[in-house]
Amino acid sequence: MIHHTMIVSFTDSIPAAELDQFLDDIEQVMRDSGQIQTFAASHHIRVAADDHSPGPAATAIVQIALADLDALNASFTAPGLEDVIKRWQSRHPYKVVWANHEPLS
Repeated sequence: MIHHTMIVSFTDSIPAAELDQFLDDIEQVMRDSGQIQTFAASHHIRVAADDHSPGPAATAIVQIALADLDALNASFTAPGLEDVIKRWQSRHPYKVVWANHEPLS
């Protein structure tokens, strides 16, 4: 099993309801792809130290579990994914950093 963990950082503040919709849209396209085993997402819990982060503070974190490397590679070409990304980037620009790894526990 491989986990694909994404840290999403929106350039500007985004209302909680819109962040929830973004996460729902990502989850739906990933589930529709048939490639994932599990999907989990959460809002970042902001702390005062975020103001001093050397990089952008997270807005949300997403973790997707996939069977293997082939499924992970296929997930990047999931039907509808590019449309979801373009739609959200045009409304609320964001950056993503990710790590692909074995389960942490």
